[in-house]
Amino acid sequence: MPPASGINTALMWRWATPQAQQVLATRDLAEILRHHRRVHGWSQGRLGAHLGYDTSYISLLETGRRTLDDVASRRRIAQELGLPPHVLGVTDSADSDHTAMLQFGTSVVRLAEKARQSGHATAAVDELWPLVARLEARVADGHTEREVLTLLAHARVGLGAALGHILPEERLPTAARWTGKGLAIARHLDDPAFHSYALRMHGNELRKAGLRAAAVDRLSQSLATASTPQDRAASLALLARAAGEARQGDLFDSTVLDNQRLLDTVEHTSLVNPFSLHEIRLRGLLATGRLDRAGALVDQAPAAGMRSTPQWRVIEHVTAGRVLLVQGAQAAAQTRLVTAVDEAFAHHLPHQIQRVLRTPGIPADVRDHAGSCLRQLREAMAA
Repeated sequence: MPPASGINTALMWRWATPQAQQVLATRDLAEILRHHRRVHGWSQGRLGAHLGYDTSYISLLETGRRTLDDVASRRRIAQELGLPPHVLGVTDSADSDHTAMLQFGTSVVRLAEKARQSGHATAAVDELWPLVARLEARVADGHTEREVLTLLAHARVGLGAALGHILPEERLPTAARWTGKGLAIARHLDDPAFHSYALRMHGNELRKAGLRAAAVDRLSQSLATASTPQDRAASLALLARAAGEARQGDLFDSTVLDNQRLLDTVEHTSLVNPFSLHEIRLRGLLATGRLDRAGALVDQAPAAGMRSTPQWRVIEHVTAGRVLLVQGAQAAAQTRLVTAVDEAFAHHLPHQIQRVLRTPGIPADVRDHAGSCLRQLREAMAA
């Protein structure tokens, strides 16, 4: 993870490690000062110069022979050490703002995820972008306590996943970079469920960016670390997509079969449901050259159901249209592809329109319509 605004990456975790959490829980200024010196490798003189005190005064504070009861001084030390004021017993408007930011940010991340899963990725980006910017600035100022880094990791992953819906193909590496930055923090948080989720989201964005081998690797790790059947089903669905696109037929077949077995035992989501699995199977068969099997399945899609988002319905139209073209069913394919373009345009999904444009043998009028819609989306994004 690149350090924010030049922060030493090795010191990013000085207030986020389990040891630091124990120190901060004491609310003891002496313990906090000693921990800060150990992490940085500073002498008492160096810490004193940083805080504006002489060496002897730091020694007195660390040994408990001197206390610092002045609120303004404690607030200033908290600022210099990159800590919220309440850690040193100061409760003021700055600390209230910090607490409110954490509470508000957690709600933003949760609501943005719901928006993305319900097909409103643009709204999710609009909510997450200012939050990520604020958190990045806070980290750049040296505030790297665990709560801030945890929220930043969730926000980064959420932002990357949402951008992965609304960016055109040539800009999809941006989405993968954001999920990767979230994963870089998730590895350190001792939260296996979130680590598996971050691996899953990053792997999926790598797939969309065309980095298929890396996507299969991340998604395999996500599957291996999934702690619940629900998380396992989600990892299997995305791993099947990546394996199909990477033309790893055996892995594709086994993950589809495992996912099918789990469908009756887990809650259905926008990703884990029979309609989505049908599209995943259809696309994977097409990618691995099993055209006859894909053709036999194209008209057997289950009902979309309440859990299927506009994103998935567009994806299924594109995939079915491509299979129908291979079969020579020109009229049926055209109907599907035009529907896909219209719905992708309505829901601001430019890379789904680009999938239509890459379809071999696409009818000229469909190509013209898709090209016009894509230009309009790009112009809107530029504006």
